Amino acid sequence: MDRITGIQLFIRVVETGSFSKASADLGITQPTATKHVAALEERLGARLLHRSTRGVTPTEAGAVYYDKCKTIQRELEEADNLAALLQAKLGGQLRISTSVAFGRRVLVPLAVRFMREHPEIAIDLSFDDRYVNLVEQGVDLAIRMGRLADSTLGARYLGVNPWVLAAAPGYLQQAGSPASPDELAGHACLVYSSVQGDDRWQFTSPEGEALSVSVKGPLRSNNLSAVLAACRAGMGLAVLPWYVARESVADGVVVPLLEHYTLPSQEVHAVFPSPKLVPAKVKTFIDYLKEALDGPWWQRAL
Repeated sequence: MDRITGIQLFIRVVETGSFSKASADLGITQPTATKHVAALEERLGARLLHRSTRGVTPTEAGAVYYDKCKTIQRELEEADNLAALLQAKLGGQLRISTSVAFGRRVLVPLAVRFMREHPEIAIDLSFDDRYVNLVEQGVDLAIRMGRLADSTLGARYLGVNPWVLAAAPGYLQQAGSPASPDELAGHACLVYSSVQGDDRWQFTSPEGEALSVSVKGPLRSNNLSAVLAACRAGMGLAVLPWYVARESVADGVVVPLLEHYTLPSQEVHAVFPSPKLVPAKVKTFIDYLKEALDGPWWQRAL
């Protein structure tokens, strides 16, 4: 029996004046209760209880020990209540980790709106294109793209992140518009080196046929903003997330290409340290994200 349970047992023995009643309250047998109190007395080197046919009463040392045990019990109950209150409280600091591009273009405007609606919550937002260890870094919530590996983390599906092939009109006037993925080999292609197979772009035809095309061009970068900037400048074709390309497409600075072909999309997940006992602030923000990313969210100004 651990020390906390032993304290609870001793308190009940004193308050009920009976080993049998105390053991029944804690769901253990009377011999087990008697043995643990005897072990407690041996560890302390003091007799805590007078035992007689009329019942059990505390000795002088037992009465002092009982008072201290009651104080400990009240502190434990207060700690439990405080932890439960913080778990249920919609407030405090919410630490969020996300990728650089998604964080800057999508999560920042959503977080600002969320904080206006919930001024009791402060957000600590960190940007990192590498996966961070949520537990080691003290992160409450991370937004991750792609299929999740099996883990002990909690996760909730938020939506999809589709991609688009795009180019600036000036580039297309000079090089022409590709009519099929096979023609990309003759074009300057701007490669985002983190996903989508790097310099092999994957497409699905309207008939459902999978196509893999090897591409090359003047720029290769692991930064989506750099790839977009080069695309806007007319340096070549780029495969970009729709949320990155949306404003440029809306402004006519770049135009979508091969729209009847499909590029692989990514799943968007909210990931948190444990699927159990999720704090209210985390649940509330995930619900907010789920609503914001419902449907074709990449076509909307967030």
